[in-house]
Amino acid sequence: MWRVLAGVLLALWVGSAVGADTPQALAARQAEAKKQQAELRSRIDALQKQIDHQESSRRDAASDLKDSESAISDIDRRLNELERQKERVSDELERLSSQTASQKKLMGQRQAELARQLRARYSSGLSPWAALLSGDDPQAISRELSYLGYISRAQAGAVSALHAAVDSLIALQDKAQARKKELADVESEVADQKEKLQAQKHEREKVLGRIEDQLRQQRAQAGTMERNDKRLSGLISGLSSEIARQAEEARKAEEKRKAEEARKAEEARKAAQQKRLALEQQRKAAQEAERAAQEAQARARREHDEAQARAARLQVEQARAQADAADKAARDEAANAKKAPPGQQGAAGQAQGNETASSSAAPVHGQGAVALPPPGGFTGLHKGLPLPVEGEIQGKFGLQRPDGGIWRGVVIRAKVGTPVHVVAAGRVVYANWLKGFGNIIIVDHGDKYLSVYAYNQSLLKKVGDVLRAGDIIATVGATGGQVEPGLYVEIRHNGLPVNPQLWLTH
Repeated sequence: MWRVLAGVLLALWVGSAVGADTPQALAARQAEAKKQQAELRSRIDALQKQIDHQESSRRDAASDLKDSESAISDIDRRLNELERQKERVSDELERLSSQTASQKKLMGQRQAELARQLRARYSSGLSPWAALLSGDDPQAISRELSYLGYISRAQAGAVSALHAAVDSLIALQDKAQARKKELADVESEVADQKEKLQAQKHEREKVLGRIEDQLRQQRAQAGTMERNDKRLSGLISGLSSEIARQAEEARKAEEKRKAEEARKAEEARKAAQQKRLALEQQRKAAQEAERAAQEAQARARREHDEAQARAARLQVEQARAQADAADKAARDEAANAKKAPPGQQGAAGQAQGNETASSSAAPVHGQGAVALPPPGGFTGLHKGLPLPVEGEIQGKFGLQRPDGGIWRGVVIRAKVGTPVHVVAAGRVVYANWLKGFGNIIIVDHGDKYLSVYAYNQSLLKKVGDVLRAGDIIATVGATGGQVEPGLYVEIRHNGLPVNPQLWLTH
């Protein structure tokens, strides 16, 4: 719907502009539209590069996000394994604790039993010293000592075995506690790493979201620019068609004018010929009158009529004077007709005898005439042209500009108010303020060459002015939102920008 409405408005605008603008204004409008289209396409290319870069960044972020999620999955699996291992260790610890308790209980029982045995032995007097001092039979003493030794060794072995079992259980319990602590440390470390990876995942998701938002905005902006480019292309096409139509009308009008001048020249030639014929007839009449006068004079002499002879001589002299005057006037008229331009020959030929014919043959001048180019028209540009203003050149044609877009011309830094000179002869086709360029003036040099001068403080020429090479057309400024003063210069051929440094020299 919006495209249809924009197309209708564009058609109406082009129609109204075409019906009212002069060819010079249309050429200026076309040059401006082509310039805007070139800048718009440059912005579209730059934006497409940004979109491609954002697409690559989005893919890189998505790949990193995939790696992070895979790592988190591996850590979760490791945590599950550690949790199961922790459960096994806990079960083992419980089993060891139960065994330790049983062993301690058994050790307590054995200790109690040993205590009872010791008390019984001591209470019964069974001791090595008592056996030795009893005075009994040595064999009996020997048997008692052997028995006591056996009992002591058995009890000592049991106690040692019990202590060894308890020590073993304590060692196992310590080992299990150490293993449990190790698992807790690993679990804590993995949990910390998981928390960090979760934070990284969240951050990359945010980055990916921002990239997606930027891509959506840039795609929308690129779509708008493409629609603007289509509208601008339609405008340029309409202007080109109208310029061609007006050029065809001008050609036909020129052919008609030349045909009219040729017709008038032919009429003047015929009128001069008729005058020559009339003069010839007058001379013949004068000669006839002279001959008649001579005959009359002869008759008068024969008849001795002196009065008639005098009258005849007088008539002959008058006729001769008229013939000489007519002949002189005819020669002067023919000479003037040869010297006069083709458009004035008819008027000069008819001025002698008919005032009405003279007024009808005068050239008719149209209203609203504009300045015309020199004979043969402008011949375009040649290399080695002087700079429009002296100063430091900034920017390089075709490279990226710091503020976006591509350099399609150069900036010459100069002081405010410095005169700006046109680089070659031409005619002003545009002189007005333009967004982003400030006060701008465009000159047509013929052969489809244009020169552009922008950022000016003031414009000293207007549309239609014919310029000679070196004429002052403006003064240096900082208009169009510029911070530093300078002159922006472009050279275009067939509507496309060319490198101005190939045409201009210091």
